[in-house]
Amino acid sequence: MTNMNRRRFLFTGMAATAGTALTMSAQAKPVEPMPAKWDETVDVIVVGSGFAGLAAAAEAKKAGVAKVIVLEKMPTAGGNSIINGGILSVPGSAEQKELGIKDSPELLAEDIIREGLGYSYPEKVQKMSKAAYETWEWTVKELGVEWNRGKVGAEGGHSVPRHLFTKNGSGSGIVNKQLEYLKKNDVPVRLRTYVEQIVRDSDGRVKGLKVREGYRFPKADSGKVKFIAARLGVVLCHGGFGADVKYRTKFDPKLTDKFETTNQPGATSELWRESARIGANLVQQDWIQCGPWTSPEEKGMGIALFFANGAAGSQGLWIDTKTGKRFVNELANRKIRADAVINRNNQGHLCIAMSDQHAVENTINRTRPGILTKMLERKCVHKFDTLEQLAAKYEIPMDALMKSIDDYNKALAAKAGDEMGRYFAPGAKPMGTGPWYCSILSPKVHHCMGGLETNIHGQVIDVVTDEPIPGLYAAGESTGGVHGAVRLGSCATLDCLVNGRLAGKHIATTKPWC
Repeated sequence: MTNMNRRRFLFTGMAATAGTALTMSAQAKPVEPMPAKWDETVDVIVVGSGFAGLAAAAEAKKAGVAKVIVLEKMPTAGGNSIINGGILSVPGSAEQKELGIKDSPELLAEDIIREGLGYSYPEKVQKMSKAAYETWEWTVKELGVEWNRGKVGAEGGHSVPRHLFTKNGSGSGIVNKQLEYLKKNDVPVRLRTYVEQIVRDSDGRVKGLKVREGYRFPKADSGKVKFIAARLGVVLCHGGFGADVKYRTKFDPKLTDKFETTNQPGATSELWRESARIGANLVQQDWIQCGPWTSPEEKGMGIALFFANGAAGSQGLWIDTKTGKRFVNELANRKIRADAVINRNNQGHLCIAMSDQHAVENTINRTRPGILTKMLERKCVHKFDTLEQLAAKYEIPMDALMKSIDDYNKALAAKAGDEMGRYFAPGAKPMGTGPWYCSILSPKVHHCMGGLETNIHGQVIDVVTDEPIPGLYAAGESTGGVHGAVRLGSCATLDCLVNGRLAGKHIATTKPWC
Protein backbone atom coordinates (compact mmCIF):
# COMPACT_ATOMS: atom_id res chain seq x y z
CA MET A 1 0.00 0.00 0.00
CA THR A 2 1.50 3.37 -0.96
CA ASN A 3 1.86 6.10 1.62
CA MET A 4 -0.84 8.09 -0.09
CA ASN A 5 -3.25 5.20 -0.17
CA ARG A 6 -2.39 4.27 3.40
CA ARG A 7 -3.18 7.73 4.62
CA ARG A 8 -6.41 7.83 2.71
CA PHE A 9 -7.35 4.43 4.10
CA LEU A 10 -6.59 5.51 7.65
CA PHE A 11 -8.61 8.66 7.30
CA THR A 12 -11.62 7.24 5.50
CA GLY A 13 -11.68 4.33 7.92
CA MET A 14 -11.73 6.80 10.78
CA ALA A 15 -14.45 8.87 9.20
CA ALA A 16 -16.62 5.87 8.41
CA THR A 17 -16.23 4.45 11.89
CA ALA A 18 -16.46 7.65 13.86
CA GLY A 19 -18.72 9.76 11.71
CA THR A 20 -16.93 12.88 12.87
CA ALA A 21 -15.51 14.22 9.65
CA LEU A 22 -16.71 15.33 6.27
CA THR A 23 -15.69 13.61 3.05
CA MET A 24 -12.20 14.15 1.75
CA SER A 25 -13.36 16.26 -1.13
CA ALA A 26 -15.35 18.49 1.20
CA GLN A 27 -12.42 18.77 3.57
CA ALA A 28 -10.08 19.94 0.88
CA LYS A 29 -12.18 23.02 0.27
CA PRO A 30 -12.35 26.02 2.62
CA VAL A 31 -15.86 26.10 3.97
CA GLU A 32 -15.77 29.63 5.34
CA PRO A 33 -14.96 32.78 3.35
CA MET A 34 -12.03 34.96 4.29
CA PRO A 35 -12.96 37.71 6.73
CA ALA A 36 -13.64 41.08 5.17
CA LYS A 37 -11.22 42.57 7.69
CA TRP A 38 -8.62 41.17 10.06
CA ASP A 39 -8.90 42.65 13.54
CA GLU A 40 -5.22 41.98 14.29
CA THR A 41 -2.17 40.80 12.36
CA VAL A 42 0.76 38.93 13.89
CA ASP A 43 3.51 36.74 12.47
CA VAL A 44 2.96 33.43 14.27
CA ILE A 45 0.05 32.16 16.35
CA VAL A 46 0.67 29.22 18.67
CA VAL A 47 -2.44 27.49 19.99
CA GLY A 48 -1.95 25.84 23.37
CA SER A 49 0.30 26.69 26.32
CA GLY A 50 1.74 23.31 27.27
CA PHE A 51 5.29 22.06 26.72
CA ALA A 52 4.95 21.93 22.91
CA GLY A 53 3.26 25.28 22.39
CA LEU A 54 5.61 27.17 24.68
CA ALA A 55 8.64 25.50 23.06
CA ALA A 56 7.39 26.41 19.57
CA ALA A 57 6.82 30.02 20.58
CA ALA A 58 10.26 30.25 22.19
CA GLU A 59 12.08 28.94 19.12
CA ALA A 60 10.10 31.05 16.66
CA LYS A 61 10.96 34.14 18.67
CA LYS A 62 14.61 33.14 18.99
CA ALA A 63 14.74 32.68 15.20
CA GLY A 64 13.85 36.33 14.72
CA VAL A 65 10.06 36.27 14.31
CA ALA A 66 8.90 39.70 15.41
CA LYS A 67 5.38 39.06 16.63
CA VAL A 68 4.57 35.70 18.23
CA ILE A 69 1.51 35.12 20.39
CA VAL A 70 0.27 32.09 22.33
CA LEU A 71 -3.46 31.43 22.74
CA GLU A 72 -4.87 29.38 25.60
CA LYS A 73 -8.60 28.73 25.97
CA MET A 74 -8.47 27.98 29.70
CA PRO A 75 -8.08 30.57 32.49
CA THR A 76 -4.58 29.31 33.39
CA ALA A 77 -1.58 28.37 31.29
CA GLY A 78 0.09 24.98 31.10
CA GLY A 79 -2.62 22.55 29.99
CA ASN A 80 -1.85 18.95 30.86
CA SER A 81 1.87 19.72 30.90
CA ILE A 82 1.76 21.68 34.13
CA ILE A 83 0.21 18.69 35.94
CA ASN A 84 2.66 16.28 34.30
CA GLY A 85 4.98 14.27 36.56
CA GLY A 86 8.04 16.25 35.50
CA ILE A 87 10.07 13.41 33.95
CA LEU A 88 12.10 13.37 30.74
CA SER A 89 13.85 10.54 28.89
CA VAL A 90 17.54 11.43 28.60
CA PRO A 91 19.63 8.58 27.15
CA GLY A 92 23.32 8.99 27.89
CA SER A 93 22.89 11.12 31.01
CA ALA A 94 25.58 11.44 33.65
CA GLU A 95 23.18 9.78 36.07
CA GLN A 96 23.02 6.66 33.92
CA LYS A 97 26.79 6.54 33.50
CA GLU A 98 27.37 6.76 37.26
CA LEU A 99 25.14 3.69 37.73
CA GLY A 100 26.76 1.78 34.88
CA ILE A 101 23.56 1.89 32.78
CA LYS A 102 24.32 1.54 29.08
CA ASP A 103 21.93 3.54 26.93
CA SER A 104 21.77 5.40 23.64
CA PRO A 105 19.33 7.31 21.40
CA GLU A 106 19.18 4.22 19.21
CA LEU A 107 18.06 2.04 22.13
CA LEU A 108 15.40 4.59 23.10
CA ALA A 109 14.10 4.57 19.53
CA GLU A 110 14.04 0.76 19.53
CA ASP A 111 12.02 0.76 22.76
CA ILE A 112 9.48 3.27 21.42
CA ILE A 113 8.97 1.44 18.14
CA ARG A 114 8.79 -2.02 19.77
CA GLU A 115 6.31 -1.02 22.46
CA GLY A 116 4.31 1.02 19.95
CA LEU A 117 3.70 -2.28 18.11
CA GLY A 118 5.33 -0.96 14.97
CA TYR A 119 2.81 1.85 14.43
CA SER A 120 5.34 4.60 15.14
CA TYR A 121 6.82 6.50 12.20
CA PRO A 122 10.52 5.51 12.42
CA GLU A 123 11.95 8.74 11.03
CA LYS A 124 10.09 10.83 13.60
CA VAL A 125 11.05 8.54 16.46
CA GLN A 126 14.70 8.49 15.50
CA LYS A 127 14.85 12.26 15.13
CA MET A 128 13.23 12.74 18.52
CA SER A 129 15.50 10.22 20.24
CA LYS A 130 18.66 11.76 18.79
CA ALA A 131 17.53 15.18 20.04
CA ALA A 132 16.79 14.00 23.60
CA TYR A 133 20.07 14.90 25.30
CA GLU A 134 20.40 18.24 23.51
CA THR A 135 16.81 19.06 24.45
CA TRP A 136 17.52 18.37 28.11
CA GLU A 137 20.59 20.64 27.85
CA TRP A 138 18.37 23.34 26.31
CA THR A 139 16.01 23.22 29.28
CA VAL A 140 18.97 23.78 31.59
CA LYS A 141 21.05 26.32 29.68
CA GLU A 142 18.33 28.43 28.04
CA LEU A 143 15.31 27.99 30.27
CA GLY A 144 17.00 27.47 33.62
CA VAL A 145 15.01 24.35 34.52
CA GLU A 146 16.28 22.69 37.71
CA TRP A 147 16.62 18.92 37.68
CA ASN A 148 16.95 16.47 40.55
CA ARG A 149 20.52 15.52 39.73
CA GLY A 150 22.10 12.23 40.68
CA LYS A 151 18.89 10.25 40.31
CA VAL A 152 17.47 8.28 37.39
CA GLY A 153 14.04 6.66 37.20
CA ALA A 154 12.52 3.59 35.56
CA GLU A 155 9.34 3.68 33.46
CA GLY A 156 7.33 0.81 32.04
CA GLY A 157 8.27 -0.41 28.56
CA HIS A 158 11.78 1.06 28.66
CA SER A 159 14.59 -1.47 28.54
CA VAL A 160 16.69 0.52 31.04
CA PRO A 161 16.10 3.27 33.62
CA ARG A 162 16.58 6.57 31.77
CA HIS A 163 14.33 9.38 32.93
CA LEU A 164 15.37 12.41 34.96
CA PHE A 165 13.14 14.30 37.41
CA THR A 166 12.49 18.02 37.66
CA LYS A 167 13.60 19.30 41.04
CA ASN A 168 10.02 20.12 42.09
CA GLY A 169 8.72 16.75 40.85
CA SER A 170 6.23 18.33 38.46
CA GLY A 171 5.83 19.51 34.87
CA SER A 172 5.39 22.97 36.35
CA GLY A 173 9.16 22.98 36.85
CA ILE A 174 9.46 23.19 33.05
CA VAL A 175 6.30 25.13 32.15
CA ASN A 176 6.98 27.96 34.59
CA LYS A 177 10.48 28.43 33.20
CA GLN A 178 9.08 28.43 29.67
CA LEU A 179 6.56 31.11 30.64
CA GLU A 180 9.32 33.19 32.22
CA TYR A 181 11.36 32.90 29.02
CA LEU A 182 8.46 34.05 26.85
CA LYS A 183 7.64 36.95 29.14
CA LYS A 184 11.27 38.06 29.04
CA ASN A 185 11.17 37.95 25.24
CA ASP A 186 7.85 39.79 24.83
CA VAL A 187 5.77 36.80 23.75
CA PRO A 188 2.31 37.17 25.29
CA VAL A 189 0.25 34.20 26.45
CA ARG A 190 -3.39 35.17 26.03
CA LEU A 191 -5.67 33.23 28.35
CA ARG A 192 -9.39 32.56 27.82
CA THR A 193 -8.96 32.75 24.05
CA TYR A 194 -10.88 30.04 22.24
CA VAL A 195 -10.15 29.07 18.63
CA GLU A 196 -13.47 28.76 16.86
CA GLN A 197 -12.20 28.42 13.34
CA ILE A 198 -9.02 27.86 11.34
CA VAL A 199 -9.15 30.16 8.31
CA ARG A 200 -7.85 28.35 5.23
CA ASP A 201 -8.07 30.35 2.01
CA SER A 202 -8.97 29.13 -1.49
CA ASP A 203 -5.26 29.01 -2.33
CA GLY A 204 -4.90 26.28 0.31
CA ARG A 205 -2.97 28.37 2.85
CA VAL A 206 -3.94 28.79 6.47
CA LYS A 207 -3.95 32.54 7.03
CA GLY A 208 -5.24 32.99 10.53
CA LEU A 209 -7.86 32.17 13.11
CA LYS A 210 -11.32 33.17 14.22
CA VAL A 211 -11.21 33.31 18.00
CA ARG A 212 -13.33 34.29 20.97
CA GLU A 213 -11.60 36.51 23.52
CA GLY A 214 -12.87 36.37 27.07
CA TYR A 215 -14.07 32.81 26.56
CA ARG A 216 -15.55 30.99 29.55
CA PHE A 217 -15.04 27.24 29.31
CA PRO A 218 -17.11 25.30 28.29
CA LYS A 219 -19.52 27.91 26.85
CA ALA A 220 -18.75 27.81 23.11
CA ASP A 221 -20.60 31.06 22.37
CA SER A 222 -18.96 33.08 25.16
CA GLY A 223 -16.42 35.82 24.51
CA LYS A 224 -15.98 38.39 21.75
CA VAL A 225 -15.34 37.22 18.17
CA LYS A 226 -12.07 38.37 16.66
CA PHE A 227 -10.14 37.52 13.48
CA ILE A 228 -6.35 37.30 13.85
CA ALA A 229 -4.14 36.99 10.77
CA ALA A 230 -0.90 35.00 11.00
CA ARG A 231 1.58 36.21 8.37
CA LEU A 232 3.80 33.13 8.65
CA GLY A 233 1.33 30.62 10.03
CA VAL A 234 -0.32 28.80 12.91
CA VAL A 235 1.14 26.10 15.19
CA LEU A 236 -1.48 23.79 16.74
CA CYS A 237 -0.41 22.47 20.15
CA HIS A 238 -3.85 22.02 21.67
CA GLY A 239 -3.21 18.60 23.19
CA GLY A 240 -5.40 15.53 23.35
CA PHE A 241 -9.12 14.88 23.81
CA GLY A 242 -8.99 12.62 26.87
CA ALA A 243 -11.63 14.65 28.75
CA ASP A 244 -14.13 14.50 25.86
CA VAL A 245 -16.17 11.34 26.49
CA LYS A 246 -18.36 11.69 23.41
CA TYR A 247 -15.39 12.04 21.09
CA ARG A 248 -13.12 9.43 22.66
CA THR A 249 -15.81 6.74 22.60
CA LYS A 250 -16.04 7.13 18.83
CA PHE A 251 -12.62 5.51 18.67
CA ASP A 252 -12.59 3.34 21.80
CA PRO A 253 -16.17 2.53 22.84
CA LYS A 254 -15.17 1.05 26.19
CA LEU A 255 -13.84 4.43 27.44
CA THR A 256 -17.24 5.61 28.64
CA ASP A 257 -17.87 8.06 31.44
CA LYS A 258 -17.21 5.30 33.96
CA PHE A 259 -13.56 5.99 33.21
CA GLU A 260 -12.18 9.12 34.79
CA THR A 261 -9.36 11.01 33.13
CA THR A 262 -6.03 12.35 34.28
CA ASN A 263 -6.45 15.27 31.89
CA GLN A 264 -7.46 18.79 32.75
CA PRO A 265 -11.09 19.64 31.77
CA GLY A 266 -10.05 21.54 28.64
CA ALA A 267 -8.71 18.42 26.92
CA THR A 268 -11.60 18.35 24.46
CA SER A 269 -12.10 17.76 20.74
CA GLU A 270 -12.99 21.11 19.14
CA LEU A 271 -9.72 21.64 17.29
CA TRP A 272 -9.52 17.99 16.30
CA ARG A 273 -12.85 18.38 14.53
CA GLU A 274 -11.92 21.78 13.12
CA SER A 275 -8.60 20.61 11.69
CA ALA A 276 -10.42 17.71 9.98
CA ARG A 277 -12.93 20.18 8.53
CA ILE A 278 -10.21 22.20 6.78
CA GLY A 279 -8.55 19.11 5.29
CA ALA A 280 -5.87 18.07 7.76
CA ASN A 281 -5.13 14.35 7.91
CA LEU A 282 -5.75 12.62 11.25
CA VAL A 283 -4.12 9.28 12.00
CA GLN A 284 -4.26 6.55 14.66
CA GLN A 285 -6.94 8.21 16.78
CA ASP A 286 -8.12 4.89 18.18
CA TRP A 287 -4.91 4.48 20.19
CA ILE A 288 -5.93 6.05 23.50
CA GLN A 289 -3.81 5.28 26.54
CA CYS A 290 -5.08 4.70 30.06
CA GLY A 291 -2.72 5.34 32.95
CA PRO A 292 -2.62 2.00 34.82
CA TRP A 293 -1.24 3.42 38.07
CA THR A 294 -3.96 5.92 39.04
CA SER A 295 -6.17 5.62 42.12
CA PRO A 296 -9.97 5.86 42.42
CA GLU A 297 -9.46 7.49 45.83
CA GLU A 298 -8.45 10.81 44.27
CA LYS A 299 -9.57 12.90 41.31
CA GLY A 300 -7.68 13.35 38.06
CA MET A 301 -4.01 12.55 37.77
CA GLY A 302 -3.47 12.68 41.49
CA ILE A 303 -0.24 11.69 43.21
CA ALA A 304 -0.75 8.01 44.11
CA LEU A 305 0.73 7.14 40.73
CA PHE A 306 4.18 8.14 42.00
CA PHE A 307 3.93 5.35 44.56
CA ALA A 308 2.30 2.77 42.28
CA ASN A 309 4.68 3.46 39.41
CA GLY A 310 7.77 4.26 41.48
CA ALA A 311 8.06 2.28 44.69
CA ALA A 312 5.65 -0.54 43.82
CA GLY A 313 6.27 -0.48 40.08
CA SER A 314 10.04 -0.82 40.20
CA GLN A 315 10.72 -2.44 43.59
CA GLY A 316 7.40 -3.68 44.87
CA LEU A 317 4.49 -5.77 43.55
CA TRP A 318 1.13 -5.34 41.86
CA ILE A 319 -1.30 -7.84 43.37
CA ASP A 320 -4.75 -9.19 42.45
CA THR A 321 -6.38 -9.17 45.89
CA LYS A 322 -8.72 -12.04 44.95
CA THR A 323 -5.83 -14.41 44.31
CA GLY A 324 -2.94 -12.85 46.22
CA LYS A 325 -0.81 -13.19 43.09
CA ARG A 326 1.05 -10.86 40.76
CA PHE A 327 -0.71 -10.53 37.44
CA VAL A 328 1.53 -8.39 35.25
CA ASN A 329 5.08 -7.16 34.79
CA GLU A 330 4.98 -3.99 36.88
CA LEU A 331 7.36 -2.33 34.40
CA ALA A 332 5.54 -3.43 31.26
CA ASN A 333 4.23 -0.72 28.99
CA ARG A 334 1.13 1.17 30.03
CA LYS A 335 -1.26 -0.62 27.70
CA ILE A 336 -0.29 -4.07 28.95
CA ARG A 337 -0.64 -2.98 32.58
CA ALA A 338 -3.86 -1.01 32.11
CA ASP A 339 -5.51 -3.83 30.17
CA ALA A 340 -4.46 -6.30 32.87
CA VAL A 341 -6.02 -4.18 35.62
CA ILE A 342 -9.19 -3.42 33.62
CA ASN A 343 -9.72 -7.10 32.81
CA ARG A 344 -9.51 -8.01 36.48
CA ASN A 345 -11.69 -5.10 37.56
CA ASN A 346 -14.31 -6.31 35.06
CA GLN A 347 -14.24 -9.70 36.81
CA GLY A 348 -14.85 -8.04 40.17
CA HIS A 349 -11.22 -8.29 41.30
CA LEU A 350 -9.57 -5.41 43.14
CA CYS A 351 -5.93 -4.74 42.23
CA ILE A 352 -3.40 -2.96 44.43
CA ALA A 353 0.18 -1.72 44.20
CA MET A 354 2.25 -2.49 47.29
CA SER A 355 5.77 -2.14 48.64
CA ASP A 356 7.76 -2.25 51.84
CA GLN A 357 9.65 0.57 53.54
CA HIS A 358 12.95 0.01 51.73
CA ALA A 359 11.32 0.38 48.29
CA VAL A 360 9.75 3.65 49.40
CA GLU A 361 13.06 4.95 50.75
CA ASN A 362 14.99 3.94 47.64
CA THR A 363 12.53 5.45 45.15
CA ILE A 364 10.01 8.18 45.89
CA ASN A 365 11.62 9.39 49.12
CA ARG A 366 14.86 9.97 47.14
CA THR A 367 13.34 11.46 44.02
CA ARG A 368 10.27 13.26 45.38
CA PRO A 369 10.95 14.23 49.01
CA GLY A 370 7.79 14.80 51.03
CA ILE A 371 5.43 13.18 48.51
CA LEU A 372 4.73 10.14 50.72
CA THR A 373 3.44 12.35 53.53
CA LYS A 374 1.06 14.04 51.08
CA MET A 375 -0.15 10.66 49.78
CA LEU A 376 -0.91 9.46 53.29
CA GLU A 377 -2.66 12.70 54.18
CA ARG A 378 -4.84 12.44 51.06
CA LYS A 379 -5.53 8.78 51.89
CA CYS A 380 -4.70 7.63 48.39
CA VAL A 381 -1.77 5.59 49.73
CA HIS A 382 -2.27 3.56 52.91
CA LYS A 383 0.23 2.47 55.56
CA PHE A 384 0.16 -0.78 57.55
CA ASP A 385 2.50 -1.82 60.36
CA THR A 386 2.33 -5.47 59.34
CA LEU A 387 1.73 -7.45 56.18
CA GLU A 388 -1.09 -9.26 57.99
CA GLN A 389 -2.93 -5.96 58.49
CA LEU A 390 -2.62 -5.11 54.79
CA ALA A 391 -3.88 -8.56 53.77
CA ALA A 392 -6.83 -8.36 56.17
CA LYS A 393 -7.85 -4.91 54.90
CA TYR A 394 -8.20 -6.10 51.30
CA GLU A 395 -9.15 -9.72 52.05
CA ILE A 396 -6.04 -11.06 50.35
CA PRO A 397 -5.24 -14.77 50.85
CA MET A 398 -2.23 -14.52 53.16
CA ASP A 399 -0.51 -17.71 52.04
CA ALA A 400 -0.69 -16.69 48.38
CA LEU A 401 0.54 -13.18 49.13
CA MET A 402 3.49 -14.51 51.12
CA LYS A 403 4.38 -16.84 48.26
CA SER A 404 4.27 -13.95 45.75
CA ILE A 405 6.69 -11.95 47.91
CA ASP A 406 8.91 -14.98 48.55
CA ASP A 407 9.13 -15.84 44.83
CA TYR A 408 10.16 -12.28 44.02
CA ASN A 409 12.72 -12.19 46.81
CA LYS A 410 14.31 -15.49 45.73
CA ALA A 411 14.59 -14.33 42.12
CA LEU A 412 16.12 -11.02 43.19
CA ALA A 413 18.62 -12.66 45.53
CA ALA A 414 19.65 -15.20 42.92
CA LYS A 415 19.54 -12.69 40.06
CA ALA A 416 17.73 -15.46 38.26
CA GLY A 417 15.17 -13.35 36.46
CA ASP A 418 11.77 -12.12 37.50
CA GLU A 419 8.84 -14.46 36.81
CA MET A 420 6.91 -11.61 35.17
CA GLY A 421 9.84 -10.46 33.08
CA ARG A 422 10.59 -7.30 35.05
CA TYR A 423 14.22 -6.22 35.31
CA PHE A 424 15.58 -5.56 38.80
CA ALA A 425 15.90 -1.85 39.47
CA PRO A 426 19.16 -0.41 40.84
CA GLY A 427 19.25 -0.70 44.63
CA ALA A 428 16.36 -3.16 44.85
CA LYS A 429 16.39 -5.43 47.92
CA PRO A 430 14.25 -8.41 48.97
CA MET A 431 10.87 -7.24 50.31
CA GLY A 432 10.21 -7.65 54.03
CA THR A 433 11.03 -4.40 55.82
CA GLY A 434 7.86 -2.98 57.32
CA PRO A 435 5.86 -0.86 57.47
CA TRP A 436 3.97 -1.71 54.28
CA TYR A 437 2.25 0.61 51.86
CA CYS A 438 -0.34 0.19 49.12
CA SER A 439 -2.62 2.05 46.71
CA ILE A 440 -5.65 0.86 44.75
CA LEU A 441 -5.20 0.60 40.97
CA SER A 442 -7.90 2.03 38.72
CA PRO A 443 -6.88 3.06 35.16
CA LYS A 444 -7.90 6.51 33.89
CA VAL A 445 -7.86 7.92 30.36
CA HIS A 446 -4.46 9.55 30.00
CA HIS A 447 -2.94 10.14 26.54
CA CYS A 448 -4.02 10.26 22.88
CA MET A 449 -1.31 8.70 20.72
CA GLY A 450 -2.97 9.61 17.41
CA GLY A 451 -3.62 13.01 15.93
CA LEU A 452 -2.60 15.30 13.11
CA GLU A 453 -0.18 13.83 10.63
CA THR A 454 2.95 15.98 10.40
CA ASN A 455 6.30 15.72 8.65
CA ILE A 456 9.62 15.98 10.47
CA HIS A 457 9.38 19.79 10.37
CA GLY A 458 6.00 19.82 12.09
CA GLN A 459 4.03 20.77 8.96
CA VAL A 460 0.49 19.38 8.94
CA ILE A 461 -0.33 17.08 6.02
CA ASP A 462 -3.36 17.55 3.74
CA VAL A 463 -5.67 14.51 3.62
CA VAL A 464 -6.08 14.64 -0.18
CA THR A 465 -2.74 15.83 -1.54
CA ASP A 466 -0.40 14.25 1.05
CA GLU A 467 1.48 17.54 0.96
CA PRO A 468 1.99 20.06 3.78
CA ILE A 469 -0.82 22.52 4.31
CA PRO A 470 0.88 25.91 3.86
CA GLY A 471 0.91 27.92 7.06
CA LEU A 472 -0.19 25.08 9.37
CA TYR A 473 2.07 23.30 11.86
CA ALA A 474 1.44 21.08 14.87
CA ALA A 475 3.34 19.47 17.73
CA GLY A 476 2.81 17.48 20.91
CA GLU A 477 -0.23 15.42 21.81
CA SER A 478 -2.29 16.97 19.02
CA THR A 479 -0.15 15.00 16.55
CA GLY A 480 0.11 11.30 15.72
CA GLY A 481 2.75 8.90 14.51
CA VAL A 482 5.41 9.17 17.21
CA HIS A 483 4.19 6.75 19.86
CA GLY A 484 2.16 4.26 17.87
CA ALA A 485 -0.06 2.02 20.00
CA VAL A 486 1.64 2.82 23.32
CA ARG A 487 3.28 5.95 24.66
CA LEU A 488 6.19 5.22 26.99
CA GLY A 489 6.37 7.18 30.22
CA SER A 490 8.67 10.26 30.11
CA CYS A 491 8.41 10.37 26.31
CA ALA A 492 5.44 12.77 26.15
CA THR A 493 7.61 15.54 27.59
CA LEU A 494 10.34 14.65 25.12
CA ASP A 495 7.95 14.57 22.17
CA CYS A 496 6.42 17.94 23.07
CA LEU A 497 9.71 19.73 23.66
CA VAL A 498 11.56 18.32 20.66
CA ASN A 499 8.79 18.67 18.11
CA GLY A 500 7.53 21.96 19.49
CA ARG A 501 11.01 23.38 19.02
CA LEU A 502 11.29 21.93 15.50
CA ALA A 503 7.94 23.45 14.48
CA GLY A 504 8.90 26.84 15.91
CA LYS A 505 12.22 26.87 14.09
CA HIS A 506 10.74 25.83 10.75
CA ILE A 507 7.77 28.19 10.72
CA ALA A 508 10.26 31.05 11.15
CA THR A 509 11.69 30.18 7.70
CA THR A 510 8.39 30.47 5.81
CA LYS A 511 7.48 33.40 3.60
CA PRO A 512 4.70 35.69 4.82
CA TRP A 513 1.50 35.83 2.85
CA CYS A 514 0.86 39.48 3.66
